Amino acid sequence: MIEYKAFGSERIEEIYKIYEENEWSSYLGDKEKLVRAFDNSLYILGAFDKDRLIGFVRCVGDDEYIVYVQDLVVLSSYHRKGIGRELMRRVSERYPSIHQFVLITDQDDEVSNAFYRSIGMSENCNGYPINHYFQNKNKE
Repeated sequence: MIEYKAFGSERIEEIYKIYEENEWSSYLGDKEKLVRAFDNSLYILGAFDKDRLIGFVRCVGDDEYIVYVQDLVVLSSYHRKGIGRELMRRVSERYPSIHQFVLITDQDDEVSNAFYRSIGMSENCNGYPINHYFQNKNKE
C-alpha cells in the first residue's frame, strides 16, 4: 500500500535518483543547491512504498493566495497507478482557499499535458484575464 506523508531534504539521495530516472537534468548538477531548494519549499508531499520514496510533489508559494507546483514526479515503474493524481488531490485538499494553483510543464510533453488536463487543470486559465511571462536565465 502506498503511504503519503510530508518529508524534506533528509531524503536527498532518493530525491536525486527520482529526478535522474526521469531525466530531469536541470536538478542533477549541484546537490547542495537542491537541498536548499527543498529546505525553502512551502510543502513537499511524498508517496512511499514501504519506506521507499517513489514520487513527490513539491510546492512553493505564500500559503495564502498562491501555490505553485514546482515538481510532480514519480518513478516510471509506478506511473499510471494513480500516484500523481493522489499527490495533486492531497495538495489541493491542503490548500482549499488558494486563489491561484499554478504549474508549468513543457508544451510538447504530451503525457504530462494529458495528465494535467485529466485532473481538471486548464491550459487556458478558463477565461481568467492573465498573461504569463517567462525568462530563461539558464540559456543552454
